[in-house]
Amino acid sequence: MLALLCSCLLLAAGASDAWTGEDSAEPNSDLAESIRDMHAKITEIWQELTQRLDAAQPRVTGVVLFRQLAPRAKLEAFFALEGFPTEPKNSSRAIHVHQFGDLSQGCESTGPHYNPLAVPHPRHPGDFGNFAVRDGSLWKYRAGLAASLAGPHSIVGRAVVVHAGEDDLGRGGNQASVENGNAGRRLACCVVGVCRPGLWERQAREHSERKKRRRESECKAA
Repeated sequence: MLALLCSCLLLAAGASDAWTGEDSAEPNSDLAESIRDMHAKITEIWQELTQRLDAAQPRVTGVVLFRQLAPRAKLEAFFALEGFPTEPKNSSRAIHVHQFGDLSQGCESTGPHYNPLAVPHPRHPGDFGNFAVRDGSLWKYRAGLAASLAGPHSIVGRAVVVHAGEDDLGRGGNQASVENGNAGRRLACCVVGVCRPGLWERQAREHSERKKRRRESECKAA
């Protein structure tokens, strides 16, 4: 049984009002409704699986939010997760997009990395790299990501997977390294869906507050 489950709707693609023009790919109401139905079913599956988890195993929960201001623009993301094992030293966890938004058998049924262009890792569109975990939590804003919420290689409906180990970024010297970065077992996963813009705005405010507190702390230390 997988140790980490998305016990609620963890991952959402923020729809942008800035998309205009003939190639606009904003989800229509039918697609949004289908994705909501899919997430309701996924949530039910996770609730059943969560009841079977060993209480001693870690349970990672949180939110991953994506935003893309135009179909060909780079992706932005907030990653806010907690519940990682507390370790003596700071550690890192790899996060990737996997091919299938299928959680019927836990994170194993999400398949391999999403790799529509058949290129080696870490050049897959959802190879987000490593994230530092401190005191059992992970919080990070990243911009300039290669993945997309629009077009033929959209990650909407696919899965985001949090791994137990670090990504070797294709430098491991074996086949697994150029497929998945030897990132270890799958701790948690969730399916990319569509959410209301307010969630992004709330994370953005928190991000600004965190930066402000960090600057104040650095000034006091100096």
